[in-house]
Amino acid sequence: MPLPTFDGLGVSTSPRETAQMEPSQTTAQSAAPIAAPIAAKHPFKHVAHGTERSDDYRWLQDRNDPAVIEYLLEENRYADALLAETIAERDAIFGEIESRVLPVADSAPVRKGPWEYFERSFSDQPYVKHLRRPWGPGIRSAVEEVVLDENALAVGHDFFEVGSYEISPDHRLLAYALDTNGGEVYELRIRNLETSEDLADEIPNLYYGVAWSKDSRSIFYTRPDEAVRPYQVWRHQIGTPSTEDKLIFEEPDESFFVSVYESRSGDYILIGTGSRITSDVRYIPSDTPEAAPRLVAQRRHGIEYEVDHLRAANSASVERTDGEPAKDQWAILTNDNALDFRVATAAIGDSEPERWRDLAPHRMGTRIAEMDVFEKHVVVSERRDGLEHLRVIRVADGNEQAIQMPDPVYTVATGANPEYSSETLRYSYASPTQPPQDLDYNFESGSTSIVKETEIPGFNKDQYICERSWASADDGTQIPISIVYKKTTPLDGTAPCLLYGYGSYEICIEPSFSSARLSLLDRGFVYAIAHIRGGGEMGRSWYEQGRLLQKRNTFTDFISCAEYLCSENYTSAMRLGARGRSAGGLLMGAVSNLAPHAFRAISAEVPFVDCVSTMSDPALPLTVGEWEEWGNPIESRADYEYMLSYSPYDNVENHPYPAIFVAAGLNDPRVMYWEPAKWVAKHRALRSDTNLLILRTEMGSGHGGPSGRQDAWREEAAVLAFFVHALS
Repeated sequence: MPLPTFDGLGVSTSPRETAQMEPSQTTAQSAAPIAAPIAAKHPFKHVAHGTERSDDYRWLQDRNDPAVIEYLLEENRYADALLAETIAERDAIFGEIESRVLPVADSAPVRKGPWEYFERSFSDQPYVKHLRRPWGPGIRSAVEEVVLDENALAVGHDFFEVGSYEISPDHRLLAYALDTNGGEVYELRIRNLETSEDLADEIPNLYYGVAWSKDSRSIFYTRPDEAVRPYQVWRHQIGTPSTEDKLIFEEPDESFFVSVYESRSGDYILIGTGSRITSDVRYIPSDTPEAAPRLVAQRRHGIEYEVDHLRAANSASVERTDGEPAKDQWAILTNDNALDFRVATAAIGDSEPERWRDLAPHRMGTRIAEMDVFEKHVVVSERRDGLEHLRVIRVADGNEQAIQMPDPVYTVATGANPEYSSETLRYSYASPTQPPQDLDYNFESGSTSIVKETEIPGFNKDQYICERSWASADDGTQIPISIVYKKTTPLDGTAPCLLYGYGSYEICIEPSFSSARLSLLDRGFVYAIAHIRGGGEMGRSWYEQGRLLQKRNTFTDFISCAEYLCSENYTSAMRLGARGRSAGGLLMGAVSNLAPHAFRAISAEVPFVDCVSTMSDPALPLTVGEWEEWGNPIESRADYEYMLSYSPYDNVENHPYPAIFVAAGLNDPRVMYWEPAKWVAKHRALRSDTNLLILRTEMGSGHGGPSGRQDAWREEAAVLAFFVHALS
């Protein structure tokens, strides 16, 4: 199981020649009845590497200053006034999104022990209800038990999220973690599933991830430091005060994050530590939870690995260093001597990497992203030519079978598979024109059956087309683009188009299905995803070519994709919008500086736009761990100058910009609220146009925005209405 994924930053290029437009033509203009907020300037100079950097809006970083909160509220009021003319469109889109959801819908049931677990959602309720029912040979009971009702727990909270959610091995207890402000620091509770009441055990200040001991009497969890970095693993004995919990492991290196989880076999507690490019794993036998953790293999810079457990009875023969036949083994996913990763096996207790034996050897250009280990099979999730593939390997003899996919553009991923001895693999499949399906693949027969297909009322997939195209980057690299539109949409350059991008952390933006997106497609939009460098769509080298001192490739790739869409008459610059979140928000800020006339409207949500300030402050959440992604501007002059050259905040100029919609979260621990606030404040001071510039800050949520599904739909409808208005 990989460590939690975090997102973050970007780079610059020289201005590119694009078709110029008059400022009055560039975007929809505002006709707001109130004046735009103008933030006060408090001159401040940062000094680094013998140079000064002006930061007139640094004062906005103090959230305890009442003037800061008032400025954010003033921007919210101004945003409401500006968006008033889009309310009818927003409400219409919200109604469409809501109409595509069934009044009551159950998730595909997941079998675990004597139970089937599933979730039930209601179109008029913001959160889900977790349920279970008995399952087993001869059992035909339809009696359901409520495991957890999130709607009941959320009463009285503006924000509510369940983080960790783990059933104990004996199925009598549930460990679940709650966040009620969006700050991603949780409180752990233990529920007795026989009485539906919480125990007295309450553990504050948790991060993601919990793991049960085999006897269901102990639970392991992670705690964050002041920078919200998970760095400790603790053990709690059920029925005892949390003050008596035992510290099991602590990671002193601030660039490493800690996670804890169970092997699928349930035989081991696994403690993973990882930076952006280095990782290691420790293990504790689950039946002896008081044991000290042991290291699988020594940490080596630049080497990543993760493990899961293979029981000896069904494993290929591996000898231990003492010459005795191996008993249990590790399945190991690693990049050791394998740029695009390989899967190996090794005897437990044998930490010498040279003795690891390949089960799925390295194949250049085929990036193995994940492995799912079962009693008799290992399932490899791998990416080739920009698309995900699933390969099933029988451990006993290495026999392989690929699971076939029906569409040319799609997304596929393994699902919830808690049973180690399962004879089937649960996986999910979707495409831009295919609503999500849950399927079971039978390991022995090779057959696939649909367990559940998401029903979208009123949707007819035959009305839409999905394509894969390729744009040429500045250096000739071919950049994949996923494109979807309605068959009736004219491809003569007149259609509005929304281009989405991310391009960081080796994260792949999948060509998945979105019911909300249909509201754009049905209005004649083309929707496209730019699979740019910095992401992982084309393998590890694709990621390497878009980070650190090659980050500019991310931005120029995106601009090349925009130019391709125009040159091929999918749209024109006058009708092209762009959207990105978090690190994708940095992308939006960078391309708006580099090619402002290439886009008519941009949405940058929780955007990482003041990257130099954040990466220069190691006390902020995530900063130290991000240096391997973006560079360290404190220690390296080259990193500082390169980052400064593309920083959206530091490169705002006095020229016409597209219409820009900006969203922030006051409690966001990943991208501080003040980054988008400072960016917008500087735009207001320097911009020479009257195009829409909107900052909307959620005052009670974090990085993911509103937590309830209706609030999330409403926020999405507002963004889509912005594009409909701006690109009309």
